[in-house]
Amino acid sequence: MPPVLLLDLANIDLNHVIYNVEDIEKVNPHRYEMRLLDGVVHLDADAGIAVGFKEITENDFWARGHIPSRPLMPGVLMVEAAAQLASFTALHNIKEERFIGFGGIEDVKFRGQVIPPCRLYILGKFIERRSRRFKFAAQGLVEGQLVFQATVIGMPM
Repeated sequence: MPPVLLLDLANIDLNHVIYNVEDIEKVNPHRYEMRLLDGVVHLDADAGIAVGFKEITENDFWARGHIPSRPLMPGVLMVEAAAQLASFTALHNIKEERFIGFGGIEDVKFRGQVIPPCRLYILGKFIERRSRRFKFAAQGLVEGQLVFQATVIGMPM
């Protein structure tokens, strides 16, 4: 049985983008192929809760070779998208210019496939916040189906 979702999406307008690519790039350093967060539709930085998304297309850099004639988004990129949402959320919370580095991942499970074209929603919530480390529970959904879950560990540097 899949876990309960971190957030009730019924109260969130998934089509209302509150932070777009330009806004995200003011906070996160990722660019070009490695920017895996296209928008944020919900952010409560004080509570440490966010919902973002990545538009998945046949033109994504990995689609041609992973797997030819049946593109599947690599799991590591799903987790990286979650890490980018965690970083964006953390930097809004601590309200200072810092770099958030990837410190680790825990409890990763892949529960479905991400096949282009689609929109991958990433739900996230801080489960631990300290000055030198945070843990961010994350879940990915495509068309309402849970496709991955993970705990991302980040470290301000």
